[in-house]
Amino acid sequence: MPRSHENQLPTAFQRLPQYKREEPWIKEFLHRGEIARVATRWDEQPFITPTTYYFDEAGHRLIFHSNISGRIRSNIDRHPQVCVEVSELGKYLPSNIALEFSLQYRSVIVFGKARLIEDPQEKRTVLHKLIEKYFKPMQINKDYRPATDKELRRTSVYEVGIESWSGKENWKDRADQSDEWPALDEKWFKQKA
Repeated sequence: MPRSHENQLPTAFQRLPQYKREEPWIKEFLHRGEIARVATRWDEQPFITPTTYYFDEAGHRLIFHSNISGRIRSNIDRHPQVCVEVSELGKYLPSNIALEFSLQYRSVIVFGKARLIEDPQEKRTVLHKLIEKYFKPMQINKDYRPATDKELRRTSVYEVGIESWSGKENWKDRADQSDEWPALDEKWFKQKA
């Protein structure tokens, strides 16, 4: 019988509580994650948009950008509540029984409201922090020109105010195996994702 999720936080009921990670781990993971997938919706139609992002720990928010117009802008204008996922994969974890096949993964899910950043100076600042995250050795005003007012008018920059989050890590060396079936050959454990 499925649980009732009515009137519960979206992070309630972890199926495997031993995989749950606490706030310091979540923060570190969000700082180093590479791709965020932002889930928005247009009424009953859900959408997923992969994007680069910046975790502003002091502001307890995620920053990302998109075109000045388009699906993500329309969706957020209509329904600002979003979900954001950041994950990384490791090795494939084979088993000698079908239901135990797995893979190593780490992930964070963030729930919150997305809002358009309107102030030009804040917009410029967080866009430059986004660039710095991915291109850290490069320096603004030395290796590249800062964003101009004209360029800022051509992009939408969003913050997702973090209301709740959940971190999960399954990084065990092997999937569970069964004694009721022949053991796997060692070569299967050397496969990479």
